[in-house]
Amino acid sequence: MQIMIGGLVAVAAASATAMSVQSASDTAHSTPANKAEIEQIVRDYILEHPEILPEAMERLKAKHISATIAEKRQALETPFSGAWEGAENGDVILVEFFDYACGYCRKSRADISKLLSEDKNLKIVYRELPILSQESNSAARVSLLAAQKGKYSAFHDALYNAGRITQKNILAAATSVGLDRNAALSAISDDSYLVEIETNIKLAQSLNATGTPTFIVGDQLLNGAVGYDVLKQAVAQARKDKAR
Repeated sequence: MQIMIGGLVAVAAASATAMSVQSASDTAHSTPANKAEIEQIVRDYILEHPEILPEAMERLKAKHISATIAEKRQALETPFSGAWEGAENGDVILVEFFDYACGYCRKSRADISKLLSEDKNLKIVYRELPILSQESNSAARVSLLAAQKGKYSAFHDALYNAGRITQKNILAAATSVGLDRNAALSAISDDSYLVEIETNIKLAQSLNATGTPTFIVGDQLLNGAVGYDVLKQAVAQARKDKAR
């Protein structure tokens, strides 16, 4: 906390100093002593009003996340093969980092489906983030196989509807949508899919996203099963920002 206070003091002091210098008729009056006095005033104010720190921290965090999203946008919004749904050239792209073993991801599936049914200009890009179990990893690999075979959406729903994530249910979901069982079995041990999975892990880490589901839309990062209304509002805001 002391480090953060120091950082906020420095930023605030720098701003205050700049304002002081700008308004003064003689910039020579901005001496080291003046600066130290301003820094002490700002520091005292922060210590007397510590309630401003959480808000400042949140704003700083949001600013950092927005900058990182902008930097990583192409990587985030470019799907692996067919791992997407909705409008191919949608004006808004919603990215979901998910794990098939995550109950909150399963819960969010209905929200995504509702958004897609109502918004014909929305594109959903799915990023596999198998962090909960070995079965998560197996499911992610077969899911990526399904993406390559043009059966991603069908497999996505079939596996969620299959219940608990086990190898038996993964293979059953795969065959139910027309994937070859032996191909699905081979995918489970196919390390070529690690490239995509590791890329997704690094992207999530760059955004400090450690859980699932995590949604990226516009400049916003949303953690957890935030619900249909929050997702719809975020999509609307992204569309509004894009139109500016």
